Amino acid sequence: MQVIDAEYATRTRLTIPSHHNGVRDGLRALLDSVLLRSLPEDGRGNAEIVLAEALNNIVEHAYAGRQGEIEISLHLRQNELLCQISDTGLPMPGGTIPTGSLAASGESVNPPEGGFGWHLIRCLSKDLAYQRIGGRNLLSFSLNTQQSPA
Repeated sequence: MQVIDAEYATRTRLTIPSHHNGVRDGLRALLDSVLLRSLPEDGRGNAEIVLAEALNNIVEHAYAGRQGEIEISLHLRQNELLCQISDTGLPMPGGTIPTGSLAASGESVNPPEGGFGWHLIRCLSKDLAYQRIGGRNLLSFSLNTQQSPA
């Protein structure tokens, strides 16, 4: 794991290895960063959920047991956390972000690829975008950092 940049409380960049321990250690480092510690509890919790889901999906599906790195860039702008994650793993199937559709109520099946994790990502983020450029996957999204009303 390598911290590339930590500029005051507005930007953080981190590169992690593409395995589950790398994700765990990377999330811990991000959550301990000045940037994420400055967020209200709800904003920090949402960032943790969305980042964990996205990073674990990259490890499980883009790299699928292969070695590589994942680059994470976070930028705080007013009440938004702008996030960009890039990797050199396999592209998303069909070149698009999974829909994150949930199984119908009462169905007791495992969620399909792109199931509950992508549903959470879509519900908690906005401006979700994916591109494949020059052999790199680029996933970007923003998160509201304001505390939700009680």
